[in-house]
Amino acid sequence: MFLYVALLVIVVLFLSSAIRILNEYERGVVFRLGRLIGAKGPGLILLIPVIDKLVKVDLRVVAMDVPPQDVITRDNVSIKVSAVLYFRVIDPNQAIVSVENFLYATSQLSQTTLRSVGGQAELDDLLSEREKINAHIQEILDKDAEPWGIKVAKVEIKHIDLPQEMQRAMAKQAEAERERRAKIIGSEGEYQAAQKLSDAARIIGENPIALQLRYLQTLREVASENNSTTIFPVPIDLLTPFMQMAKGIHSAGAKGTGEPGTPPAG
Repeated sequence: MFLYVALLVIVVLFLSSAIRILNEYERGVVFRLGRLIGAKGPGLILLIPVIDKLVKVDLRVVAMDVPPQDVITRDNVSIKVSAVLYFRVIDPNQAIVSVENFLYATSQLSQTTLRSVGGQAELDDLLSEREKINAHIQEILDKDAEPWGIKVAKVEIKHIDLPQEMQRAMAKQAEAERERRAKIIGSEGEYQAAQKLSDAARIIGENPIALQLRYLQTLREVASENNSTTIFPVPIDLLTPFMQMAKGIHSAGAKGTGEPGTPPAG
């Protein structure tokens, strides 16, 4: 009875060390007596106990944060830049054999590349041309990590920390730019208004009756308001006949007395 139990225990230990089950996103790199056999999986994997050694590799996309890096840009501005890196293993054999720890190596490579690329660019380029900088960093990382069996899918600059002095300077610059645009827009509006008024004056000059119609329209607009007193200008042309009549009467009276400005005797 004891012999059967011992055999059962040996069989269980043998199967537990010889059978491996890998998920769909996993691969197993097998070493036999220290020599690379190759990547196997997914599914059921059979190993030779004691002789074979299995190293699991995850093939899913890894999102890795790149810690903030102190960068001095080409125009001598000190900033902190952080990013996020997306990559995955495409060759499990190279990822295990070519580098000791591919996750650590990729992290260090991304940090040094971020500092290098950031130091070659100016601050305005880092702020306004992020897509170009991201593509440049991704190209460098993908080329350097390719011998490790790693494919860098994407790199995104996440945050750029500016000094307080630079933030105030940029705020003043933005404010000055907005004031300049406001003055230009106001000047263009004045120019267009003056041009329209000049066109209107030329049309009214060609048709004098239009001035009278415009005057009557203005009176109508003023009268439509709920005003207790309405003050409006009277054209001097309307008073000219009365002024000429008064002048004629005054001249006739002066001739009757024979002395200008003297009333006739009673």
